[in-house]
Order: sequence, then C-alpha cells, then structure tokens
Amino acid sequence: MPDTETFEIEFTSLAYGGDAMGRLPDCRAVFTPFVLPGEIGRIRLIEQRRGFARGQIIELLRPSPERIAPRCAHFGVCGGCHYQHLPYERQLAAKAAILSEQLQRIGGLASVPQLEPVLSPEPFNYRNYIQFHLAPDGRLGFHRAQSTTVLPIQECHLPQPALNAIWPQMEFEAGAGLDRVGLRCGVDEEVQLILESGDPSLPEFSLEELDLTAVHLGPAGAAVLAGGDSLPMEILGRVFRVSAASFFQTNPGVAGRMVEHVLDSLALKPGDSVLDLYCGVGLFSAFLAPRCAELVGVESSASAVEGFAFNLDEFDHVSIYESTVEQALPALDFHPQAVLVDPPRAGLAPVVIDHLIHLSSP
Repeated sequence: MPDTETFEIEFTSLAYGGDAMGRLPDCRAVFTPFVLPGEIGRIRLIEQRRGFARGQIIELLRPSPERIAPRCAHFGVCGGCHYQHLPYERQLAAKAAILSEQLQRIGGLASVPQLEPVLSPEPFNYRNYIQFHLAPDGRLGFHRAQSTTVLPIQECHLPQPALNAIWPQMEFEAGAGLDRVGLRCGVDEEVQLILESGDPSLPEFSLEELDLTAVHLGPAGAAVLAGGDSLPMEILGRVFRVSAASFFQTNPGVAGRMVEHVLDSLALKPGDSVLDLYCGVGLFSAFLAPRCAELVGVESSASAVEGFAFNLDEFDHVSIYESTVEQALPALDFHPQAVLVDPPRAGLAPVVIDHLIHLSSP
C-alpha cells in the first residue's frame, strides 16, 4: 500500500522519463513527475525500493522561475506528456543533459562531447499517428500518470490538425472489446483508423460520418473495414506506402532531419555497400539506395518487409531479409562499408553488438 506519510523535498535534477529527482531524509533518491529542478514540493510516496522511491506531488511549495503554464488541461494527470511545464528550448537542453549523464553513468564513457539537440519544426500538433485506450464507458483516453487506468480526454495538442478534427467525433460502446484505437494521417491529410483487439471477430463501428479508411488488427492479422490496408506517407518529397501494422516515424519534420543527418554522416561513396538493420518500410534505405552499390535490409515484421519491397521496388541492387537481426547477422555473407541500426526502444541485444564488432573487424 502507498505510504501516507508526506515529505518536503527539494528537487535537484531531471531524470530519464521526465521525473525530477530529490533526496528523502534517509538519502534515498526519490523520483517525482511534473516538478522541476530547484522546486520544493510536498510529496507522498507511491512506491518504495531499497535504493530509491517514487513520489507523487501533493503541493508545490516553491515553483521554479522557469515553470510555464502547460498548454493542455490534462497535464499533470495524463501520463502522455512530461515536460509541458518547461519551455521547449529548456526541454531540449534537459534531454541532452540526461542523455550525456546516462552515456557516462550507464555506458561507461569517460567523456561525452557536447550534444546539440535537433529542434522539431513544430513542438505541438506534429504527430501523424496517435493511439488511444478506451475507458470502461467507451470514451477515448490515455493512461493516467503513474497508473494503468484510462483517463478520458477532451483535448490533445500532439496530433496533427487533421487527426484532432476526427477523434473527438468518435464514439464507442462500453465494453467494445478493443485494446487500442489508432489514427494515422498521410498524404493530403488522408486518415486511417486502426482498431486493435485480441478478438478475432470484426468490431462493429459506423464510418458514415467520418471520411477515412479503417483496418482491424486482430489475431488473424489485418482485416480491411473500409478503403485500403495502407496509407501513403511523405518524407522529404518521397512517398512511402505504410500498412496499418507497420511502424513509421510519427514526427515527419524530425524524420526528414534524421534522414539528412544519416546521409551527411555516412558520406557514402558510389561503390559502397550498406546494411540497414531494423529497416522497417525502408525510410532510410530509400534515400541511401541511390548513393550506394548494394544495400541489404533486415526486418522481422512481415508487414514492414512487404512495404519495404514496394517502396524500394525501383532499385535492382537492394534486397530485404525477413528475420530478426539476431538470427540474420550470423547467416549473412555480407561485408558492408556502412551499417545503419534503428532498433526498438529496448536497444541492441548484446549478441547483436558482438556481431557488429566482428563485422567491422578487418
């Protein structure tokens, strides 16, 4: 059970995930969301471990001069955003400091060069994809902060305007049997509805008032409810076909800058070969292929592999393997001059790192 005792804490730094860190009287670190370094707040503990604890702010006693009013009325209750009480430029500086600290403390790097964050062209209303959970009464929402219960929402300032024009019109019955409801915005503001559930039967949902395509992702795979199963997405003037089950970068402005950074950093020569691991539907490969002699992609998602093959069909020197990276690397007889990795949040498994080191050995 959560501790009912309260503590007055001065917070000193921001930690990964958006929490601020302070110290309890017994010197344990305590991590609390929605507060800033330099602030003093009264908290209660909601989780205790031997070396640290997690707190919940009850009263802000001394606010930081950097604190600003959040744009969203749900901030502080909804678990979707962590930094709206901090100006965007300061958010970037905080994240750069957190990354630098982790590279030193966890990564064991003695020194880390100064990291310059890349600004998003739009700090709000940039997401081309948003995913909701359903409250028990069928309303759309997100998980509450520090909880798995669903908070029904009335506003969100992250989706692109075309998505924000649609989701408030959507209604579901209580007990609809859906795990998640997603909306994705593509070229010319075409919108796709993605319904996910563990129920093999197709959900009942009226699209009469909404101009969009719809797909159900269930145990048997993707089933089209209206329109097609994929959506055209555009990055740097190039259009990609992305299926409902496939991942695609959610911030198109930043995705374009990521592609430009990769192209500048690799500086490929015409005769070079490239290995693109976790290549998805081919976002980076599509821009690398015209600059190299051979490109091999590895991707475990069948839907993404299908998208990759379609999106890079024009290139005869490109191939794709449907496999996990862990299984593919030992079997590949391929010695590229450049390797690009874009792994999931868990990062690279140790066996993948070992294979990459072996791959780069002369």
